[in-house]
Amino acid sequence: MVIPVHDVNPVSRTPYVTYALIAANVFVFVFMPALAGSMPGDGEPARLCHTQAFLEQYAAIPQELIRHQLPHLVPTGELAPSGGCALGPPGYDKSPALSVLSALFLHSGWLHLLGNMLFLMIFGNNIEDRLGPVRFALFYAACGYAATYGYALSHPDSADPLIGASGAIAGVLGAYLVLYPKARVWVLVPFLVFLPLRLPAWLVLGFWFVLQAFYSSGEGVSDIGTVAYAAHLVGFVAGMLLAWPLRPGTPPPPEPRGLLFGRRARPGW
Repeated sequence: MVIPVHDVNPVSRTPYVTYALIAANVFVFVFMPALAGSMPGDGEPARLCHTQAFLEQYAAIPQELIRHQLPHLVPTGELAPSGGCALGPPGYDKSPALSVLSALFLHSGWLHLLGNMLFLMIFGNNIEDRLGPVRFALFYAACGYAATYGYALSHPDSADPLIGASGAIAGVLGAYLVLYPKARVWVLVPFLVFLPLRLPAWLVLGFWFVLQAFYSSGEGVSDIGTVAYAAHLVGFVAGMLLAWPLRPGTPPPPEPRGLLFGRRARPGW
């Protein structure tokens, strides 16, 4: 796995929407006590039940998205006398479709949050620069919805909550691959130590997509049920398709200068 840290692709205007999305994600995580600790499966029983109730109300649930209705019994947030989490009728009104939007701003932990925000910071500014702030905001939401509903259609009986900006950000990555395949991206490659390399975007993002597909098949991971890799794939493809009509009019990234892999880069690299 390579870790991107910076791309060599300047923008012509300040990416206010990208910054606002990052700020909103961090704000929601910090000021949502139910998620500031962990996902279900960690922590004290009372906190676990509170987190389950919170996610049931605000996360996207594939069953609800497909059936357009809430379950008869949901976690109440309290401990049951016999142990486990108490169940009861939903004490709230929830629109499954709108839960997709709220779920885009929820994260299970700092690693989940910071990983997503790193990718959004590096690649989102150029897509916003190309689309403009309003169209970028709509693009981001559209990719998030495509990713979430794509996953729900492939797992219609799943009651596991879907949270995180990964699907929308995957769409940003797909658009970047279409619009700026030759842009250079500085990455850290773990090989005994972290080696800094400057690689073409098509290689970095293509490798990311292949890795998500590999994980989606269940290979190489033991926690396939906790990460919606299929949603990443759908979001990525949605971003590619939405960005494709803009490809002819997109100015190319600047020609790289200096050294690449220890030798001087040739034109076109």
